[in-house]
Amino acid sequence: MTAQMTARTTQRTTPVMFKAACPRCRGSFELAAEALRLVVGGTSRTTFYSFTCPDCGEAVRKPAGERIVELLINGGVSTLRLHSRM
Repeated sequence: MTAQMTARTTQRTTPVMFKAACPRCRGSFELAAEALRLVVGGTSRTTFYSFTCPDCGEAVRKPAGERIVELLINGGVSTLRLHSRM
């Protein structure tokens, strides 16, 4: 637990930027980690990332596979983990 807390409090010297695109206006841009949200669910249908298009204001939601989840988490994107009931 201490290692996780230390990693979260360590400041990056260069902000991580993510390339993204809007399916509505077809804009292509880079977003900081703070502009993205990641939701990790129990299935591929409930695992996605979202952002608001800076060009048209559209709320965009895209599926996130294992590699994208890893990149977003390591890049400091805010993450919500959904838990399923048994």
